[in-house]
Amino acid sequence: MIQQSRSSNIQATKAESKSVIYGLRPVIEAIEGDVQIDKVLLQNGLTGPLAGDLKGLIRDKGIPFQFVPVEKLNRMARGNHQGVAALIAPIKFHDSMELIPRMVEEKESPFILLLDHVTDVRNFGAIVRTAECAGVDAVVIPEHGSAQVGDDAVKTSSGALLRVPICRDGNLKTTLNLARQCGLQIVAATEKGGTEYLEVDFRRPTLLIMGAEETGISPELLKMADVRAKLPILGQIQSLNVSVAAAIFMYEALRQRR
Repeated sequence: MIQQSRSSNIQATKAESKSVIYGLRPVIEAIEGDVQIDKVLLQNGLTGPLAGDLKGLIRDKGIPFQFVPVEKLNRMARGNHQGVAALIAPIKFHDSMELIPRMVEEKESPFILLLDHVTDVRNFGAIVRTAECAGVDAVVIPEHGSAQVGDDAVKTSSGALLRVPICRDGNLKTTLNLARQCGLQIVAATEKGGTEYLEVDFRRPTLLIMGAEETGISPELLKMADVRAKLPILGQIQSLNVSVAAAIFMYEALRQRR
C-alpha cells in the first residue's frame, strides 16, 4: 500500500465530516473550493443563470449528479434549498492518471481493483474491506453508476475506505488503457472466462475487474481484458455474490504474491 495516500484519506475525513450543502451559491462555492462532493441532487426542471453555472461546473469537474423531485429536497433540507443539495464525500478521491504511474514507479508489482458499476453499498464496503486486508493498492470506481461513497459505505468497510486510495474515473476505458501502457495485465472476473482463477499469474502487475452482480462486466471493458478468469461453480446457482467472488480473487493474488 502507498502509505502517503492512506494518510491523506484519513486527514480528508477529519476535515470533511458527513454533511449536506444546500443552495445554489453555497454549492457552487464548495465545488470551486475543491470540496470532495459525492453527488449533487438537482430539482427536476431547475433553471436560471446560477443553475446554469452550477450545471456547467458539475460537467467540468465530472461530479455525479441526479435530478430528483422537489419533495425529496424538501425532506432533506432544513431551510431554503433553492433546488439543489450537494452530498459531501467522507474521503478524498484520487486521480488514477497520476496514481497508477506512481504506483508502477514505487512498487515492483502493483495490484489495482476496478469495480464496474457495483452499486450496492454493502457489497462495495465489504469489497473494499477485503481489498485493504489483501494488500490491494487502489480501488477504481466509475463517476456514474457506482455505490454512494458515504458514511454507510465507510461503516460497512470497517474504515477501509479511509485507508485504501479510491479513484473515481469518468472513463474506465481510459483507465484500462493507462494501466496497460504502464505494464499491468488486465484480468476480468467473469463466468464466461476460459481460464480458471488458479491459473492466472497474479504475481505480475495486475488490474482486476469485478462487475455488477446483475449485468457483469460491461462488454466494452470485457473486450479489453488480457485474461478472462472464472471461478468453478458446481451447484445449480451459477454465480456468487460479487463481494465473495472478489474476496476469492484477491486472496488468490495474495497467496501467490507471498
